[in-house]
Amino acid sequence: MFTGLIATTGTLISTTPTDGATRLLISAPELAGRWSVGDSIAVNGVCLTALHAPDPTTFGADLATETVGRTTLSHLHPGTLINLELPTPSGAPLGGHVVQGHVDGTGRFVSLVPLHPGMDATDWRMTIEVPPSLTAYIVPQGSITVDGISLTVAQVEGQRIEIAIIPHTYQATNLHSLVAGSAVNLEADVLSKYAERRAVDATPALTVAYLLANGY
Repeated sequence: MFTGLIATTGTLISTTPTDGATRLLISAPELAGRWSVGDSIAVNGVCLTALHAPDPTTFGADLATETVGRTTLSHLHPGTLINLELPTPSGAPLGGHVVQGHVDGTGRFVSLVPLHPGMDATDWRMTIEVPPSLTAYIVPQGSITVDGISLTVAQVEGQRIEIAIIPHTYQATNLHSLVAGSAVNLEADVLSKYAERRAVDATPALTVAYLLANGY
């Protein structure tokens, strides 16, 4: 499990398609010595299994066919800045929100606008366009994960959401490197997905018997 609090950023070195899984090689000097082969690492919000690499400042990871189809990872170019997070240890403070690293789909980065232009410590307003399949799980002041970052939705307008970004998040993640039109990985709050599923399961089938029993 993750919390969406980015530990550091890394850089994509290469993407190598094979007859099986697609292999990523990522440079992550800040994580050197903090992981072992087989550990989980969230890479732009995608939970991947760390694999051996020749340099201790790098790690490899394989992308399953499902991951290739559902996330942005196989489309990134070498040199791309990547958000990285190690799993949250048991008993550690849950600083963000519950993030599984199971991406629901991709959205489109629209803009990131400074609210106080010219100031070093300005905050920002980010706009993301989300796929229709995720709109039911997104509410104002609710949580969402964008490229692995735990963020709070400020406003929802149709398929576009606005998110307030503080200076630290802007500097410590890949957000400052995104350009308009960039695809981003999105994970809806798992609690909202369970709530929606329970609501669907609790809705009675609209049958003649149900209508007669309820006075229709």
